[in-house]
Amino acid sequence: MFRNQYDTDVTTWSPQGRIHQVEYAMEAVKQGSACIGVRSKTHAVLTALKRSTNDMSSFQEKIFKVDEHMGIAISGLTADARSLSKFMRTECLEHKYVYESPVPVQRLVSDVADKCQVCTQSASARPFGVGLLVAGTDQTGPHIYYNCPSGAFYEYKAMTIGARSQAAKTYLERHYESFAECEVEALVKHALTALKETTPQNQDINGRNVSVAIVGPDTPFKNLDQAAVQAYVDMLGDGGMAEAPADTMEES
Repeated sequence: MFRNQYDTDVTTWSPQGRIHQVEYAMEAVKQGSACIGVRSKTHAVLTALKRSTNDMSSFQEKIFKVDEHMGIAISGLTADARSLSKFMRTECLEHKYVYESPVPVQRLVSDVADKCQVCTQSASARPFGVGLLVAGTDQTGPHIYYNCPSGAFYEYKAMTIGARSQAAKTYLERHYESFAECEVEALVKHALTALKETTPQNQDINGRNVSVAIVGPDTPFKNLDQAAVQAYVDMLGDGGMAEAPADTMEES
């Protein structure tokens, strides 16, 4: 379905100064499942709501490990996200081989943004229909970045993307000032509470349909397994802040 004659390819400007194909890619991000990224002074946390096509299928993974100090949560086209995550992993390996140190988070985010931006200038390509929340840590501390299909990127203290994300954004805006001093368990609880705001009233979050990942200076990027995620979800109902068992965590 075409909006008008100015959206047939990505190199055509509309009289209003808009590139509709890029806007369509950004709309794909808004239609994807919700993702939350928050950070404190020491750690960064990603949470994402997983979807399944039907009751007989498994849930699609929404959080991918890029390197020991970095990972991404995705909203939009999963196939496009796999392509970008492969590019990011290759860049990490090349930087580590040449400089014998992990790539700084902002440098890699900038490289991905450049790759996305190139796809908005050529009629032979289309924009990536996926938004990335990048969580990582380096010498300057933990970071949360949002990478847009247009090639723009921004750093945040807390950010949410995907369907029904405005409700989660409202929660984050009310509480983000306290995130800096939070322990990692409290940070995960805030992220899950915000994620819960994006779900319909008849849907609950649980260990099967939610992904949680943590990264910090002494904590390599970890995807929590189903039991660990369920333990954090149970805290939301109990109001407790007890730690999830350490042996329920696994590296992605």
